[in-house]
Amino acid sequence: MADAKVIPFDEGERRSLRATDPGERPDGPGESTGAGESAAPPETGPGWDAALARGLAFVRRRLAGDYEVDDFGYDEDLTDEVLMTLLRPVFERYFRVEVRGIENVPDEGGALIVANHSGTLPWDGLMAQVAVRDRHPAGRRLRLLAADLVFQLPVVNELARKAGHTLACAEDAQELLERGELVGVMPEGFKGIGKPFAERYKLQRFGRGGFVSTALRARAPIVPCSIVGAEEIYPMVGNARTVARLLGLPYFPVTPTFPWLGPLGAIPLPTKWTIEFGEPIETGDLPPEAADDPMLMFQLTDQVRETIQHTLYKLLVARRSVFF
Repeated sequence: MADAKVIPFDEGERRSLRATDPGERPDGPGESTGAGESAAPPETGPGWDAALARGLAFVRRRLAGDYEVDDFGYDEDLTDEVLMTLLRPVFERYFRVEVRGIENVPDEGGALIVANHSGTLPWDGLMAQVAVRDRHPAGRRLRLLAADLVFQLPVVNELARKAGHTLACAEDAQELLERGELVGVMPEGFKGIGKPFAERYKLQRFGRGGFVSTALRARAPIVPCSIVGAEEIYPMVGNARTVARLLGLPYFPVTPTFPWLGPLGAIPLPTKWTIEFGEPIETGDLPPEAADDPMLMFQLTDQVRETIQHTLYKLLVARRSVFF
């Protein structure tokens, strides 16, 4: 098997948490109506023949080593041809995700997409990735910032890297933004994803505004993103804290189906989702020293948080049902 090409990186020694596996494919734009609700995803071909041909072409590239990765370990070829292919049926048929405001995501250049976080397991981040890739007119890719725990889990660690995820730190986020990437962050972290069902759609604290500082330093716009539907996929009615401590986890969820049904309890409920991207908050006109102004950080952080919370309430009022 031939060696895969690797994109060079000229900023000294790479951080230890980065990978060096191969993967790259040419960009392929998705389709959108350009305003409001998005159009259906583009067809990949006229049927099984096209799917088979595409699959064989993927296998040939892998065997020949004809693919690339960046220095974060992002394997575009594997992500587009395998991971996205597996996630699309969940996105389109299981959660039936409706995407709004995709035109607010820039067609080019770096931007920081800030979203609420919920659902016990991070399906919301994955669905946001599919939404951007398939619904954006330019077929853009979303690179998610993930918690340390993700990179400590076997198998999950490798899959996360290949899907473009990287450590949730200011250095990695700023570097990606300066390269012109779309970067996704969910500032609630475990406080959001592990909150009890009784607190659904109530945003938790957004930390100290580190994501705002990163966007300011990279002079990248901030795009608020509100996700409705993820809160109900695993209604968390309890938290087995003792078990969580023994397993080294931030929480151990107890839901109506888990752990009572074993592995079957890990199947999410088929809720109806809406993902709405809000108008971007521009940062390019602010002076460079603004990134060190704690008052400005607080104001912008609060503005993003309030925008997401208000949109969540608006979407919930308009929602007919959790499942339809």
